[in-house]
Amino acid sequence: MESKVSEGGLSVTLTIRLLMHGKEVGSIIGKKGETVKRMREESGARINISEGNCPERIVTITGPTDAIFKAFAMVAYKFEEDIVNSMSNSPATSKPPVTLRLVVPASQCGSLIGKGGSKIKEIRESTGAQVQVAGDMLPNSTERAVTISGTPDAIIQCVRQICVVMLEAYTIQGQYAIPHPDQLTKLHQLALQQTPFPPLGQTNPAFPGEKLSLHSSEEAPNLMGQSSGLDASPPASTHELTIPNDLIGCIIGRQGTKINEIRQMSGAQIKIANATEGSSERQVTITGSPANISLAQYLINARLTSEVTGMGAL
Repeated sequence: MESKVSEGGLSVTLTIRLLMHGKEVGSIIGKKGETVKRMREESGARINISEGNCPERIVTITGPTDAIFKAFAMVAYKFEEDIVNSMSNSPATSKPPVTLRLVVPASQCGSLIGKGGSKIKEIRESTGAQVQVAGDMLPNSTERAVTISGTPDAIIQCVRQICVVMLEAYTIQGQYAIPHPDQLTKLHQLALQQTPFPPLGQTNPAFPGEKLSLHSSEEAPNLMGQSSGLDASPPASTHELTIPNDLIGCIIGRQGTKINEIRQMSGAQIKIANATEGSSERQVTITGSPANISLAQYLINARLTSEVTGMGAL
């Protein structure tokens, strides 16, 4: 997991892999590679296809979350187009659903299934997609196949929710990539002390921040900005941080674009106090469920890291 600054603002970079049959891969590549080239250009995601003549290939999609959703949408709509075209030559009347197979680390499948299957049931109900997690690992691998089928729109919503679960799994395991401490300025370290997660830096950070609070999957925000609990939303809490005046601009962005993006991705309410005379800092108040607050703090922290270290993707 790395954080990255793109023109659209901060996004968390993820890698998602798909398992595809040769025919599906051919459809994605297109004549002389034109289809995959267009997908790369229009989505902004990196799309790599494994080499080899084996019957199944791995397609790796990497990029900021918004680029991943665009790429997935293009793949899902391409597969639907293929289904429609194949039906015009066949007597079948009912249109089969679009099916994608994700390759997910076995360590994250538990988060995806949830306690007693609660998370996967919630994803099925809220998106309308069918989601199946394979019981066995893939051959010679520590990963499992997760099959998603439905309409392209249901699949895209489903991928959004799976991305949130994966982000949360990383959060809980503390797997943030982070620059070496001696690259961090004192200002940066001050900013990091406000966050509940290991910031972008050491693997086992020893810094006077708060302890990581584990939160239940019911409180996971989805990327559309609502709490994903269908009825009972967890009690909202509030967290405050102070950010130096000279860094507040990188959090707000031009005409508020960055802060709105962080609000939308985290599902938290974020208020930035007006500058007070004589103070070199601004007060930021984050309100929402513990999971919403945690994600908002991570996104703000990642934005500060990129700005202060000037290293963008680390």
